[in-house]
Amino acid sequence: MRIAFIGQKGIPALSGGVEKHVENVAVRMAQEGHDVSVYVRSYYTDPSLKEYKGVKLLHMPSIRTKNLDAITHTFLSTLHALFGRYDVIHYQSVGPTTLSFIPMLLTRKTKVISTFHCRDHFHKKWGWFAKMYLKFGEYVSCTIPHKTIVVSKGLQGYALQKYGCEVALIPNGADVQTHVGSDVLNRFGLKENRYILSVGRLVKHKGVHYLINAFGQLEDTNKLPNNFKLVIVGKNAETPEYEEYLKMMSTGRENVMFLGERTGRELRQLFANAYLFVQPSESEGMSIALLEAMGYGLATVVSDIDPNVEVIADAGVIFENKNVDDLRDKLAYLLNRPEEAAALGAQAQQRVADNYSWDAIAQQTVSLYRSL
Repeated sequence: MRIAFIGQKGIPALSGGVEKHVENVAVRMAQEGHDVSVYVRSYYTDPSLKEYKGVKLLHMPSIRTKNLDAITHTFLSTLHALFGRYDVIHYQSVGPTTLSFIPMLLTRKTKVISTFHCRDHFHKKWGWFAKMYLKFGEYVSCTIPHKTIVVSKGLQGYALQKYGCEVALIPNGADVQTHVGSDVLNRFGLKENRYILSVGRLVKHKGVHYLINAFGQLEDTNKLPNNFKLVIVGKNAETPEYEEYLKMMSTGRENVMFLGERTGRELRQLFANAYLFVQPSESEGMSIALLEAMGYGLATVVSDIDPNVEVIADAGVIFENKNVDDLRDKLAYLLNRPEEAAALGAQAQQRVADNYSWDAIAQQTVSLYRSL
C-alpha cells in the first residue's frame, strides 16, 4: 500500500507523543514493504534528510506560530498528497484532521483515516479561539474520515457518547528495554537509582508544578535520601512563562534539575537508571513517556486520570489528580520500599510486553487499512 501520514511535526521524533507514534508505526510499515511517506516540518526534521529507515520524508513549509504552524503545514501537505496516488492518507490529531474533508471530496480511491490522540482543547496553552477550533476538530475527526482511531478506552467511550462514532481502539506503544549503560549520568552529576524522573513537555496541564511541590516538601522534612534528585526532562511548547515559573519554584533547590530536551542515548540512559517515574498530568490521551518508562522496568507514580489508570492497571501507584499531599505521600512510600518499587517495575515491563508492543500496533493499523 501507498500510505501518507499528515499532522505530525516530523520524524525521527525529538519530542512529542504523536511524533513517536508516527515514527514507530511508519518505520514498521516500511519494513513490511509498504510505500510510506511522512510529511515533516523543516525546522523539526533536518531539511537534508529525505528518507528515514525506509520512510520517505516530504518537507513542507509552515507559518511557524503557535496557532498557525500545524494548520498551514497540514494544508500544504494535504494539497501535495492529492497528487500522490495514496491508498491511505492518515491524519494525526484533531486539529490537522479538520482538513481531511479535502481528500474526502477530491480523491475517490484514497481512504482517509484520523487518529484522535487527545482532547487537545483541555491544554492550557491554547486561547479561546484555538480551543473552539480544536473542539470542532474533534467533531470532524469523529464524523468525516472513513475511519477514526483512538488511543485509549476513555476516548473510545467519549467518541461514542458525544458523537455516536464507532471508533477503532489502537493504543500507543513502547518497547521493552534492556540496560543501556550509565556513562552519561556523570555528565549530569547523577547516580544510578538516585533520582526521580519526569519526561514531557513543560506545559501546565502536564502538572510538573505538583511534582516539584511534592518533592520540595519531602526535601524540607528530610524524607529524601541524601542528594536524591528530581530530574525534569523536556522543554516548553510555546509556553516559556510556565517553564520560567517552574524554575522560579525551584530556586535554591539544587536537587531539582532541568535537563531540557534529551533524545537518543542520553534519554535512554536517563530512563534506564532512574529510581522511579512520575506522570502528574491533569489530562492525557495516552502518554508514550509513561509507556516508555514502564518498558524500562521503572516503578511509576501517576495521577488518577483515566488514561494513566488504563495504562498502569495494578503495575504502579496512583495519586489523586492535583493533590500535592497525596503525591508526596505516595513518593515517600516508594522511596522507603526499594524492593516493592523493583517489583512494580518488573510488572510494568511485562504489561508493556503483553499489551503495548509497537509491532502489534503497526500490524493492527495496517489491518484496519486493509479492511477499508
